[in-house]
Amino acid sequence: MSFTKAPLLLLGMSVWLSTSALAVEAGANETGPVKAPSRPKNIVIMIGDGMGPSYTSAYRYYKDNPDTEEVEQTVFDRLLVGMASTYPANVSGYVTDSAAAATALATGVKSYNGAISVDTQKQPLPTILEKAKTLGLSTGVAVTSQINHATPAAFLSHNESRKNYDALALSYLETNADVFLGGGQKYFPPELLAQFTAKGYQHITRFDDLASITQPKVLGLFAEVQLPWAIDEKDAKKLSTLTQKALSLLSQNEQGFVLLVEGSLIDWAGHNNDIAAAMGEMDEFANAIEVVEQFVRQNPDTLMVITADHNTGGLSIGADGNYNWNPEILRNISASSDTLAQAALGGDTWQADLSRGLGFELTEEEVAKLNVARMQGLETMAIAIRHVIDKRTDTGWTTGGHTGTDVQVFAAGPASELFNGHQDNTDIANKIFSLLPKPKKPKAPAQVSTPAPAAIPVQPQG
Repeated sequence: MSFTKAPLLLLGMSVWLSTSALAVEAGANETGPVKAPSRPKNIVIMIGDGMGPSYTSAYRYYKDNPDTEEVEQTVFDRLLVGMASTYPANVSGYVTDSAAAATALATGVKSYNGAISVDTQKQPLPTILEKAKTLGLSTGVAVTSQINHATPAAFLSHNESRKNYDALALSYLETNADVFLGGGQKYFPPELLAQFTAKGYQHITRFDDLASITQPKVLGLFAEVQLPWAIDEKDAKKLSTLTQKALSLLSQNEQGFVLLVEGSLIDWAGHNNDIAAAMGEMDEFANAIEVVEQFVRQNPDTLMVITADHNTGGLSIGADGNYNWNPEILRNISASSDTLAQAALGGDTWQADLSRGLGFELTEEEVAKLNVARMQGLETMAIAIRHVIDKRTDTGWTTGGHTGTDVQVFAAGPASELFNGHQDNTDIANKIFSLLPKPKKPKAPAQVSTPAPAAIPVQPQG
């Protein structure tokens, strides 16, 4: 969307909203269903970081039941409504990073790669969460990266560089957000934590302590940096748990809330070209979406909007000229390549242990290549394991970075039809801005009426 067209778009949406019924309408009879409002009270924004279209396709086949003829739909197929372009401001070309993309999704304005909700002149841009807070709504973030990583930071704060992690962590004190859930202990030293607790935040570091939190505000930091790979904790469903807790806490505000949920590590797996970890993170994100989808069913005044900030890795389903992809291999892998590599560096039984972790017997050629990599350390061994998995599954990658591919948009709830079709990532933000409640006009002071003067009796003449 060009900036010159933005006012027209917002004007059109404003007219549409003003002519729509904003209150819940009764059904045909007293026992009939109640229609959802045209405008949401609550908004949940979900971002699958790096989740290009090939990720959702691969996830469909990864989750497919091989015992049936049909390829079953996933939550992504069920909720798909449109597509979005992701390019940053002209100064950064056509391929965005997470900071510029999150800035576009949080503010409705394109900026340079690395920008955290500042424009190309490095001036702060109002964000959706900031605007929501001024209107009396509760706000929060639940992510699997550190909470001061590019995406959550762009919704909460402003900085000329995404790399200024310490400054971003400090700036969160001024956001007054109600819920911070994710990783990032490394960036919150004791003196900063003391300032958060002085402002009324409950600080927790153990997942088990989430159950004891019944009221906002909460600062939950559950890892030094990122949360563990989902494939290493297959039954933990940590993002789903964080999302459920955030919904529970934020929904206590009768005026409504805006929540950001990010499947952050889909992107990190893509950067690593790690298809097994990527599918684990996709499964974790899908589970979190289903948590929100259920919340929307129970609370029809809630809108959920899901998208990706960009595509990572150039994932291809099929490689090397082979018309084939073998996700059943991925289903049997029990741990991330990082974990498998660490285990393989020591011990005489590394070949048998690695085969057991991968779920298939290694060939002599694979063992020879892995043995060479093993002598070169953890990172080289992890990369070699990924190459074996890629070859076995016919998975391809074009880059260890991002690509300029358009991404999908998914939505459900009141006003979800606004997100149908093709749009720019800035359009998504501007549509969400238009759905926030209007500021309440201050009441005019009551007029004090001046009593009329008493009538003077007229004396009769004569």
